[in-house]
Amino acid sequence: MTKAGIYIHIPFCKTKCMYCDFYSITDREKDADGFVSALCNEISHSSLDEYPWIFDTLFIGGGTPSLLNGNQLEFILTTLSKKVSFSCLIEKTIEINPGEASLEKLTDFYSLGINRVSMGVQSLDKELLAFLTRSHSVKKVFETFDHIRTAGFENINCDIIYGIPGQTLDIWKRDMNRIIKLNPGHISAYSLTVEKGTELFQMVNSNEVTMPSNSESADWFTLTRSFLSNHQYIPYEISNFSKPEKECRHNLHYWNIDPYIGFGPSAHSFDGNRRWNNTRSLDQYMKKIDEKLSPISKSEKLTLIQKVNEKIGFGLRLNAGINLDKFSKIHKNQFNQNVKLHQNKWNDYIKRDRKKIKLRERGFPFADAIAVDLMLQ
Repeated sequence: MTKAGIYIHIPFCKTKCMYCDFYSITDREKDADGFVSALCNEISHSSLDEYPWIFDTLFIGGGTPSLLNGNQLEFILTTLSKKVSFSCLIEKTIEINPGEASLEKLTDFYSLGINRVSMGVQSLDKELLAFLTRSHSVKKVFETFDHIRTAGFENINCDIIYGIPGQTLDIWKRDMNRIIKLNPGHISAYSLTVEKGTELFQMVNSNEVTMPSNSESADWFTLTRSFLSNHQYIPYEISNFSKPEKECRHNLHYWNIDPYIGFGPSAHSFDGNRRWNNTRSLDQYMKKIDEKLSPISKSEKLTLIQKVNEKIGFGLRLNAGINLDKFSKIHKNQFNQNVKLHQNKWNDYIKRDRKKIKLRERGFPFADAIAVDLMLQ
């Protein structure tokens, strides 16, 4: 039976980070009870229990979900348990920020059945944290990690960022060294990207800061993969590294083009044929729910070619590569023609057999460009 994931978006943040384009709002924690009530209403009236899938992952993201208290999280999980089998939810993740989740709160989360924590470290350099407008200190990272372990969590992810203006390769290596000494099961190492509408976007556009060149970015990327690989973190996706059996099952649903259902403002869903997302406004979201209307703001039915192209785009980011047996004969032929058309350009960067195509190690820095060339028209 098809496996699927559930995503819940908690939009509250204490501060807005200058690089973040996820939907979040500050100074609205007073609305948390009303939001949780609306969220549970959306879940209760959903068709979760009618889908022909096994939901095996839950990811509570944001925003900053750790701003919720134990009672609010319990209300959400209790509501969800009436729609899906919690015994099938193998992985239940919550995102937290350093310094924003006490030992008592983390213990509450653990007792409620959450079994994975993803902590937004981003950097272990004081100046770089200030540049990123992160509100936590370096000390809080280690203190919070200790709280996570003490609360009982064994499955922990740390998010870290490279390619930050002012960051050097030595600073980055030092950060990675300090993170691996904590021994999390999973590390997500992302290149800082400039997203439209963010403060960082404005700073780059006005030449206040300069981002790394493509060549420099490739150096950062190569260093990251080799360093973490050498320390037994398996690079199973272009930005994600794990100890054995610690891969993020929920994110693999996205990358494998599996179904997922999202709840909360801005949350996205995909049922295998159609993709939709909720309104990107807390006020509009709560108003729609209160009026017993759907919070969906956009819906799109994917064409067969769109589905194939998503498999190409996401598949090339995975170490496992693309399983060509999942393509129809006509789409496989079109894909093979594209590979031949661009073989002089990318032949040294990809490897293939009869059933699979994947990137060589040297190809991963160019994954997006290669995917564009191989996609169907």
